[in-house]
Amino acid sequence: MKKYFGVILALLAFIVLWQIISVLVSRPVLPGPAAVTAALLRLAAEGRLWRHVGVSLSRVAWALIASGIPAVILGLAAGRSARLNRVISPFVYLLHPAPKAAFLPVIMLFLGIGEAAKIFLVAFIIFSQMLVTVRDATRQVAGEYLDAVRSMGAGNLALFRHVIIPAALPGFFTGFRISLGTAVAVLFIAETFVSTNGLGHLILDAWIRIAYTEMYAAIMALSILGLLLFVITDVLEYVLCPWQKPYS
Repeated sequence: MKKYFGVILALLAFIVLWQIISVLVSRPVLPGPAAVTAALLRLAAEGRLWRHVGVSLSRVAWALIASGIPAVILGLAAGRSARLNRVISPFVYLLHPAPKAAFLPVIMLFLGIGEAAKIFLVAFIIFSQMLVTVRDATRQVAGEYLDAVRSMGAGNLALFRHVIIPAALPGFFTGFRISLGTAVAVLFIAETFVSTNGLGHLILDAWIRIAYTEMYAAIMALSILGLLLFVITDVLEYVLCPWQKPYS
């Protein structure tokens, strides 16, 4: 709870700073927080906001599922098998630092300009982040814990279920948060290319129309969406990792 109290204080400080800068700049390109909030509420009342939020949330969710499942499986395998790690790690080493957003035109050539291309781009970029985090968290599981469970007659499946996965879960959630932030950022890029919906499209459309309050309102909505996803992740970690000391 202390962490969220700090977040609220930081948010209040940001709003105050935003208002001060808006007054000092005194130009339409930087409206104040009150005007932007009013625009956000107006978009919500008209129903336009919820349609774009739903589309963006769906794309993020499918990208996390599409990248998360294979990343977790390969990360667990590479973390516990030196042989598999020697096969998987070189590909990760090549893939991770590559400017993957630059592949968007290539992705669209193969997958078109529909949902598949946008979801694939987000999934493609966060895949290696999640894989590396899960692999490293799995490799850090203490050997004495494994030996203790083996001494009680546990097989490989029991080791994964009762020792490796629970021990790696906190590391997985850390990587998931990093990937979540990346996914929301990349989503904006994906939705500004030949798109007619999503918060990224709403931001770009408002910018083109010089509707600055709507543009900032859409940016605020995208930020709130990312924040809510972070909170949901915190709740899941609290439920699934009750032994983990929460951050204050």
